[in-house]
Amino acid sequence: MDWTADPWPVVERASEYETGWYTGGYDRVAQPDGTEKDYYWADLPDAVVVLAIDGDDVVFVEQYRPVISEHCLELVAGIVEDGESYEAAARRELREETGYVADEMTLLESFACSTGILRHERGIAVAEGLTETERDLDDNEFLTVTRVPAADALARAREHPSNDATIEGILLARADGYLD
Repeated sequence: MDWTADPWPVVERASEYETGWYTGGYDRVAQPDGTEKDYYWADLPDAVVVLAIDGDDVVFVEQYRPVISEHCLELVAGIVEDGESYEAAARRELREETGYVADEMTLLESFACSTGILRHERGIAVAEGLTETERDLDDNEFLTVTRVPAADALARAREHPSNDATIEGILLARADGYLD
C-alpha cells in the first residue's frame, strides 16, 4: 500500500480548548482501511532555540520549570512572534534573556517537533560575536545566565533534567562545526 499517495481526509476538525499559549483539539481522520480515528493535537506557535558562543563558552540560562517541578539548565529559547523570522526572534530572545547582542546570527535548521501530538515548528540558531547589554526579562522569567565551557556543553545538557531543545541545539551546532 502506498501510504504517501494522498493525505488522509479529515472528516472533522475540532478545537476543544484555548489557553492563550496554545490550542488543543482533534482531527477525525478517514484511515486507508476505511475506519475513522480521532488524532489529538496541540497547536503551539513557532519557537527558536539559541546556542550563543562567547569565546570558549556556551551561554545557558538556568530556570525553574513548574511543569516538571525542576530547575533546568537550558539554551536560550522563546516564541517567534507574528511576522518575525527565526533569526530576528533569536536576536530578541538572546538580548531579553541574557543581555547579549550578537554580531552574527545563523539559522542552522527549522523542523517540526513531536509530530505525533504537536503542531509546532522549532528553529535552531547560533549566535556569535556577543556584546553585553541590558536584559529585558518577561514578568514570568526568573533566569540566571550561566556560561559553560563549549567542550562540556553536551555533557551538562544531558544531566538530569535534560530537555530536547537544548540537546538538539548543541548537537546541530556540533554537526555544523560550531562546537568541538
